[in-house]
Amino acid sequence: MAVERTIQESISTSGIRVSIGLLLSRRFGTFWFASLLSNIGTWAQQVAQPWLLLSLGASSFVIGLDAFALNAPVLLLTLVGGVLADHADRRKIIARFQSAQMLCPIILVALLLAGSTRPWMVVSLSVVVGVTDALSMPSFQSIVPSIVRHDQIASGLALNSTQFNLSRILGPALAGVMLAGAGAMACFAVSAISYVPFILVAVWILPGRVGPPSVLGAGGYRQIYAGVFKIARIPYFSGALLTVFLSSLLCAQIVTFCPVLIKDVFQGSAGDFSLAISAFGAGGLLGAFGLLFVSASTDRRMLTSCFAGVYGLILVLVGLNPWLRILPLLLGLCGAAMSVSSIASNTLIQANAPVALRGESVSLYMLAMRGGLAIGSLLTGASVNFFGVAHALLINGAVAVVAQMLVGRYWQRAKLPIAAAGDAS
Repeated sequence: MAVERTIQESISTSGIRVSIGLLLSRRFGTFWFASLLSNIGTWAQQVAQPWLLLSLGASSFVIGLDAFALNAPVLLLTLVGGVLADHADRRKIIARFQSAQMLCPIILVALLLAGSTRPWMVVSLSVVVGVTDALSMPSFQSIVPSIVRHDQIASGLALNSTQFNLSRILGPALAGVMLAGAGAMACFAVSAISYVPFILVAVWILPGRVGPPSVLGAGGYRQIYAGVFKIARIPYFSGALLTVFLSSLLCAQIVTFCPVLIKDVFQGSAGDFSLAISAFGAGGLLGAFGLLFVSASTDRRMLTSCFAGVYGLILVLVGLNPWLRILPLLLGLCGAAMSVSSIASNTLIQANAPVALRGESVSLYMLAMRGGLAIGSLLTGASVNFFGVAHALLINGAVAVVAQMLVGRYWQRAKLPIAAAGDAS
């Protein structure tokens, strides 16, 4: 707990100064702005893709299947990506896999120009994106702790989340304009272009190999995985992972099925969808910014559990809400609750996990988040077909509130093991 207290004190007393210093630094500042541009393009595509599927006649289940295809590879490959993050050159990992990912929106542009786009093609390309994400994102997520001082980790993670949520505002807003004007193809073209600055930064500025340069044998991999699962079995960490998993499984589906909600319940337009997703990102941005002022005495476990429960409660209100004009406000509150809960849990894990296993520890966080998204997309897609989107989201929210209360009671009694605390400090 010594490291976590140090980080919390740093945030509470000089968070703004530290944050400005990080943004003005060459390495972190360049990384932050390149990531922002890349994520703006990604969000522009993610706004356009479900509307493209709906325009192609896809059902709610197919939209859920597309989200499953994007996130399911994490279940199988994210721990492999964690090993790569700790034992290979992160610059090469990110550059190669992000380059492969860049080809997917380029292919979509070509298909749209040819007039031969089919839903199964869109879903297939989502599988490719999911595989490359699973293998490269642990390297990406573990970059922040490796380019800032240890007492700046929490501020760096909060700033990284800030740019991600800022992109959730700018990306959908840009997509809304382009959808109304040039169509979905323009969104995919912007997405492809946005990869270029991030790949260049990965090659130029990011640290490379951080672990042993030798290739691990089978026994080495078994030893690494044994260490990772040992971390996952510690209640102090498993509580964070389970909370993140439940939020992704049940609550994050509001983002996936927002286009269905807008179109089927409110008979809204692509502009309404863009506004709703932008509000979600704005709420997330405010949540991340607010964490910079959190008191040093605030337990990160309490933040994670409480705001995860609030996330579920707001989702219940989304399911009950009959007014389109109220939806952006509710989604903004969802984004704020999601941001606080996820950043607090990620900070807790990265600040206290053994340094030698930080990449694998991040991969466990990704496994919980993206695995929950994958499974939840399929289950919620089936539920939407059976109950309707509003009732499906209401059920998800109610289950989330109860589940997070139960997990929170278990987690608050957990203690950080002395060995982990000593390693972290």
